[in-house]
Amino acid sequence: MRILVLGGTRFVGHAIVEAALRSGAEVTLFGRGRTGLGLFPHLTRLLGDRDTDDYAALRDGTWDAVVDVSGYVPRHVAGAMDALQDRVGRYLFISSHAVYRRTGLGPGSDEDTPLRPQVRDTEERDDDTYGPLKVACENDVVARYGSRATIVRPGKVAGPHDPSDAFTYWVRRASHGGPVALPADPAQPVQIIDSRDLAHLVVRLLADERPGAFNAVGPAEPTTLGALIETCARVAGTEVEIVPVPPDTAPPLPLVRPNWPTQQRSSARARAAGMPSTPLEVTAADVLTWDRDRGQPPLRAGFSPTEERALLTQQGR
Repeated sequence: MRILVLGGTRFVGHAIVEAALRSGAEVTLFGRGRTGLGLFPHLTRLLGDRDTDDYAALRDGTWDAVVDVSGYVPRHVAGAMDALQDRVGRYLFISSHAVYRRTGLGPGSDEDTPLRPQVRDTEERDDDTYGPLKVACENDVVARYGSRATIVRPGKVAGPHDPSDAFTYWVRRASHGGPVALPADPAQPVQIIDSRDLAHLVVRLLADERPGAFNAVGPAEPTTLGALIETCARVAGTEVEIVPVPPDTAPPLPLVRPNWPTQQRSSARARAAGMPSTPLEVTAADVLTWDRDRGQPPLRAGFSPTEERALLTQQGR
């Protein structure tokens, strides 16, 4: 299989390229050439910039499938589709759970959950527009490619090379042990998907030529925020004590969500399509090893050690 990956050198794209290569696929990368220059030196790299509508490098060539990891606004998707036309067999678009409406949900909501109204009049991406922009992108891909369109909607993705620090914060914090300040209910459900499980799903969907939308969420066994922290500690060989702190005394922490049903979506369709289930312990252990190997640089998410100590002191700890 010949696969073109639009953006394949960062976190999710990196995992997808590795999974595709393991499957024996021939992979071509398209991007700006600014990140991951040491990765995949044997692969063909086509240079272009979606922000400036530079798709000249895609004028020639044919592929069995394209995986769009870097499409965030309708202009990105339209430019790629106009450049590729029918020189690709299947268009797989990496979307997001942010496309779904946030109200009226119950546990186990699936891919037929109503989507948020699409947005096309801005390219500013924030909490209000990110999901609706992705909805517009999805609509355009399906309108152009029909049964040759596949949509993957990941939840929070975790694993080595994660630039968001969301899961990495809890892995590192739990590895230090002791009292852990948590401005949230430990019983809150949490859904994360290992980046390698997501990548495996993408490759399987392409190999099987499956159309439609798929929720890429995990882990396979439901877990809570408190259990996730304790799992990370167990993997690191430490012990933690979760200490509730008032939410209004703390900045937003990674994986904390007030809307619990958004963390209880069904992954049944993706599992049936072949998405594997990496145990949470394995994901945590691999992230801990990766974080230590890179020297544990300062994180952009969560409490600083000073902030957490001050809150714990206020709680008498």
